[in-house]
Amino acid sequence: MHTEHDENNKPVEFDRLIDLAMSRRNLIKAGSAAGATAFLGGVAPLAMAVNEATTLMSFDNIPTSTADDISLPPGYRYEVLMSWGDPVLKGAPNFARENTAADQAGQFGDNTDGMEMFHLTDRNGNLDPNRAVLAVNNEYLNDKYFYTHGEAAKTAEDVQKGLNGHGVTIVELERKRNGSWQYKKGSDFNRRLHGNAEFELTGPVAGTNYVKTSADSTGRRVFGTFNNCGAGRTPWGTYMTCEENFNGYFGAPEGTALSDAHKRYGLSENGSGYDWWQHESRFNLAAEPNEPNRFGWIVEIDPTDPTSTPKKRTAMGRFKHENAAMTINHDGRAVVYMGDDERGEFIYKFVSRGTYNPDDRAANMRLLEDGDLYVAQFNDNGSGRWIELRHGVNGLTRANGFADHADVLVRARAAATFVGATTMDRPEWVACHPSAPMVFCTLTNNSRRGTTDAQPLNGPNPREKNDYGQIVRWMPENHDHTAERFGWDLYAIAGNPAVKTGAYAGSDNITTDNMFNSPDGLRFDDFGRLWIQTDGDYSNEGDFAGQGNNQMLCGDPVTGHIRRFMVGPQGCEITGLSFSNDHRVALVGIQHPDVAWPNAARDGVPRSSIVAVYREDGGVIGA
Repeated sequence: MHTEHDENNKPVEFDRLIDLAMSRRNLIKAGSAAGATAFLGGVAPLAMAVNEATTLMSFDNIPTSTADDISLPPGYRYEVLMSWGDPVLKGAPNFARENTAADQAGQFGDNTDGMEMFHLTDRNGNLDPNRAVLAVNNEYLNDKYFYTHGEAAKTAEDVQKGLNGHGVTIVELERKRNGSWQYKKGSDFNRRLHGNAEFELTGPVAGTNYVKTSADSTGRRVFGTFNNCGAGRTPWGTYMTCEENFNGYFGAPEGTALSDAHKRYGLSENGSGYDWWQHESRFNLAAEPNEPNRFGWIVEIDPTDPTSTPKKRTAMGRFKHENAAMTINHDGRAVVYMGDDERGEFIYKFVSRGTYNPDDRAANMRLLEDGDLYVAQFNDNGSGRWIELRHGVNGLTRANGFADHADVLVRARAAATFVGATTMDRPEWVACHPSAPMVFCTLTNNSRRGTTDAQPLNGPNPREKNDYGQIVRWMPENHDHTAERFGWDLYAIAGNPAVKTGAYAGSDNITTDNMFNSPDGLRFDDFGRLWIQTDGDYSNEGDFAGQGNNQMLCGDPVTGHIRRFMVGPQGCEITGLSFSNDHRVALVGIQHPDVAWPNAARDGVPRSSIVAVYREDGGVIGA
């Protein structure tokens, strides 16, 4: 198609999309805690004052920072709850950089990420406000600090220590009389579900030839989970952990023929520098070409049953899962929204076949085994639709290269491309409003947007070489999360109004006081506050001048008002957020900080950590 260009040699279509996206930010005025009033597909933008005063938050907006510490508003404080290498299981030693693989198997893993806090019940069956279990992801390793030699794995022992530094950590928490939360070392609830732990495959892919290996002829028993990024929770009290960049752990001898399916998920001869394949045969693609198919899933864990086997839910599709946001539809079906975190990939939706029963936890525990997978198509006019990914539907047939439904799920990316899903700017966390039918997703950045035919400019992704990112939101037709159609707009377009103009300055709710780049983590609290975490450029120079270290902000989902709540230490990503039931503590992840934080002088290396944030008056966080 021929595209006209303006005097700056930019496509006229680019400006049109920017204008649509900037005005459409106000589209969902009715999406308040009381509920939205109309399906929005194709309607004109509504007039609304943006960035108006909000009643959702009372804390002061804080400035950016480049310090090696955490900044919070006046009246707030933090404590370190747990750091990489802290002992979790009984008999585990304290942190030392020289800890062995066996030591690491009993310690908190590296690079904390998504997390969820689950309160326990007392002897009368009532929720205990002072006891909980925390399930938290350990995404990957910082080899520079993880190994004493400071490089990728060199021995089989290194690989085992690395495997044990990944996965999920579960610990019991208790609130002390002074109001502070602490974790209990050696509690019977504590678990390390690392790269050597046992998992079960469930759903349509389980038992098929796609997942059978020399070590598992049944195709149902998997060892390990790794690169666990974001997370989610179910109303029946289970934890959904998300396997993201699994490709980096695999490699192969030079000359190994890799399939197109392997390449679509980023598998290569060289991997991503972990070099595990040279010391552990299951990561050698020449020896075990099916092993990667056993990763890239949503994993459901019962955090309060330390004897349970976690389940990899293949009905929910295989891709680089960022997080999983669940809502219960008005008909009782569980709906889970998911992003695939890679440039030009997609946003997905899973709808369970069965319905949620608050009085039958055993039945609920099987809801994610069976359901339908969809992928999103966003139209430039503010409408959208969900396209079903099921064998025999929408052209996903054997004649078109999809052998069966298990093949569709294993190659969900290829299926989504085939049906015409909209390529997105790295879909990261998704969050569902607690009381209104609104869903939000962070699109963190995309340096390739508009530079290739495969990733052209489009409505929700309107900026070429997008360094700043944006947040898209949508509302299902008739407030029905199982509906085919939805309306969408852009809640916020991140930018830098201090050094940029036009589209790269950001949307009208981004100012020099609250600017940020690369929105990543995203979560609603129970009161409807939208918490935004960033994982972007913290150079504080050039296009990012004045933006400081990575941060956590809070947004009003209706007015668009955004203010900064936290700034992390240098080098870190702010990622993962969970609240106690009374919202008087917020647990926040500080991933890969630089050498000065925390306890670097004592420990010799920086350690990713979880911090507990409190109001000094004991009140609700953010209120």
